[in-house]
Amino acid sequence: MSKKYHIYGLGNALVDIVTEVDDDFFTRYSIEKGVMTLVNETRQHELIEAIHLPDSDRQCGGSAANTIISASQFGSRCFYSCKIANDEMGHFYLRDLVANHVDTNLNGAGLADGITGRCLVMTTADAQRTMNTFLGITSDFSPKELHEEAIRDSHYVYIEGYLVASEMGREAMKVAKSMAEKHGVKTALTFSDPSMIKYFKKEMREVVGKGVDMLFCNEEEACLFTGTDNILEARERLKYFAKKFAITLGANGASIFDGDTFVDIEPYRVNAVDTNGAGDMFAGAFLYGITHGHTYAEAGKIASLASSRVVAKFGPRLKANQVREIVDALFKVE
Repeated sequence: MSKKYHIYGLGNALVDIVTEVDDDFFTRYSIEKGVMTLVNETRQHELIEAIHLPDSDRQCGGSAANTIISASQFGSRCFYSCKIANDEMGHFYLRDLVANHVDTNLNGAGLADGITGRCLVMTTADAQRTMNTFLGITSDFSPKELHEEAIRDSHYVYIEGYLVASEMGREAMKVAKSMAEKHGVKTALTFSDPSMIKYFKKEMREVVGKGVDMLFCNEEEACLFTGTDNILEARERLKYFAKKFAITLGANGASIFDGDTFVDIEPYRVNAVDTNGAGDMFAGAFLYGITHGHTYAEAGKIASLASSRVVAKFGPRLKANQVREIVDALFKVE
């Protein structure tokens, strides 16, 4: 059945402000390394001032947005529901979505008063990324931002796990999942960050409900969610929550369950400089693959190569020509 969109995504709209810091910076400012921490505007401004960050180091972001944009770059038709404010960063965000050929609930709509969310992404020499996020107006993301017609006209609804941190965000996750199920649309969920399971495990399980069609997570998130201490046991327990899933394993590649068997995806060796956006890219490339006739093993290869290219550079995105080269490298017929 032909549909207008391959993927409908929903998540927090954040302008990513990306910079490099050293571990001493985390010590001086009492920052928990390697996770996402929600902060208020004053705290985020304090950190930005301390880093002396140039205003130009920014891009349209948020976990699900990065996934949707990467899928669009590969060739997927995508829709993204989010909430931005009528300010300079909000207009910057919308322009970036449009430039990446992503339809949105904001098209033709007036933007609300408030402050567009921002995420300070701090990378370190060991390639880890640490995020301090001021949600701004996206903290009010709710079912009002959903577009049921676009959901009905999609193959997959992709839900960002970060939304679980707010009551209205959780409601939006549940309503989007319900709408998708009502219209026979497959559901995909990403846990987004270990902190979302660590602090909102009960709420995340409520969102998962009777299960999702596709789940994306990393090894730590899989173990936290299932209450296990090893990946082999965790992936067996995940079968109760997702029909199919992909567990990213960092430098060890990924483990994919295609509904019948596990497929081990080999990593592509690179010199990692920034892990920011690796999981988002993996999900976007994978969803492109399975909605364009590729097997789960083939989609895993696309996703693994794409995420390896992302960690070898700063920032969560690749350029359009780099994305095309990935598919050509794997599947081009001479």
